[in-house]
Amino acid sequence: MASAHSRASRPDDVILRAEAISKAFAGTLALDEVTFNIYRGKVNVLVGENGAGKSTLMRILSGAEQPTAGRILLQGEEVKFATPRDAAQRGIGIIHQELNLFPNLSIAENLFAGREPTYPGYIVDRKRERLMASKLLERLEQRLNVDLLAGELPLGLQQLVEIARALAEDVRLLIMDEPTSALSAAEVDILFRVIEDLRDHGVAIVYISHKLGEVQRIGDYVTVLRDGRLIAEARMAEVDTSWIVERMVSRSQRVAFSRAHVSRGATVLQVQELTLPSPGAGLILDSVSFSLHEGEILGIYGLMGAGRTELLGCLMGDQKLARGEVRIMGRLATAQDPASRLGLGVALVPEDRQAEGLFPGLSVKENIVLSSLRRLSKLSILSNHLQDEAAKRMVRDLSIATSDIGRPVSELSGGNQQKSVVGRALLTQPKILLLDEPTRGIDVGAKAEMFGIMGQLADQGLGVIFVSSELKEVLAVSDRILVMARGRITAEFAAEEATENALVQASASREALEALP
Repeated sequence: MASAHSRASRPDDVILRAEAISKAFAGTLALDEVTFNIYRGKVNVLVGENGAGKSTLMRILSGAEQPTAGRILLQGEEVKFATPRDAAQRGIGIIHQELNLFPNLSIAENLFAGREPTYPGYIVDRKRERLMASKLLERLEQRLNVDLLAGELPLGLQQLVEIARALAEDVRLLIMDEPTSALSAAEVDILFRVIEDLRDHGVAIVYISHKLGEVQRIGDYVTVLRDGRLIAEARMAEVDTSWIVERMVSRSQRVAFSRAHVSRGATVLQVQELTLPSPGAGLILDSVSFSLHEGEILGIYGLMGAGRTELLGCLMGDQKLARGEVRIMGRLATAQDPASRLGLGVALVPEDRQAEGLFPGLSVKENIVLSSLRRLSKLSILSNHLQDEAAKRMVRDLSIATSDIGRPVSELSGGNQQKSVVGRALLTQPKILLLDEPTRGIDVGAKAEMFGIMGQLADQGLGVIFVSSELKEVLAVSDRILVMARGRITAEFAAEEATENALVQASASREALEALP
């Protein structure tokens, strides 16, 4: 089988070589003499669990970090990138996993921020900017009004705008870090067509993803990192999923998560005729009714735009225009604000952890305790001792990989950042936990840990609502599954009767919608 030393292509096929790269952070070795080859006109897949060193290596290749040791060879010439602009000037672009859009600027302004087309005299040519923006979006098969504010777009379209911004530059090497984490299946197909076009024109792609089905579909080469070390490199055509997983996690592939389904308890949530109007015309949620029980994991599946995230927002009291009846532990929830719902025992882990869940400038401890400061006070004075105890307990219980709760949360891997957000929710002692795409952008090992946490919470009597666009995850973890389409519940399945085919049909079936009363 292929090893770290196997090299299937000729040396002149390598456009960039990161050679024996090491990177140390405050005594921690994030990368240990990693050599990574990037082949011209190929999709070079980079995989590894959270904390394997993938993001650190990409920051070095894009000029955002400097290596402690090692060198970078671009077309055989040693180069040093002091800044991301240095790397960009040499034809290296990057699409970050966490979105970096300006929410108060238009799509067109975001696409060309810092490199706007101008008239003589440095006046921005807005007409040409909008025309260029429209052509970029058409390349991604999107016909959007480029004057729309980026912050008003759903997460999937924001991700496509981020991708379009990278395409606006004349890149020879494009790094894509989890580019499909917020995309629907149809949008993934569009992106893959764009990638194939770039590959045909000689552009080298570095593709980072935890979705192994995707990387096998699009990749030409695969490189595996584990614990900051290079484990293997191979042609994608020569390996399978088991080979990749074994090298990622140092154990044979197995079912990453499963749930022993248990009897459900009393009703903790009752929703009747919940409706949410659209800012334009029509309804985002249309007469949604369902219940949730103690000790139950209720999965909600649907395509992007089905209303899943908006439903959780309504349950959390974050949608002022929502109408209908929500009963929590038998009590009618009348006030529509997150603080009151938190007081009733509802907690939310949002889909976009960077924008809505994390405070990257604060420490791990501060992120965990932020929603529980009143309980962690004595005589209305914040207690550092109580905060430290609470944060350390969550770090221990959730196995958050950090040696110091005072460390900035932004330095943690994606999976550990996500667990920090979960820890903040759990510290409020909820009876109902809402999880919106909790595994977005985390690896197979972190996913298994997340689902293990969900199972433990359900076993302790919590009611858990879990939204996911990953069919296998919904089927493996849920006790009961609701399917949404166009703001309505189109089907309900017990775990033992649900199938992938049934869920897909219910999520897209116009007939199912028309059959509803």
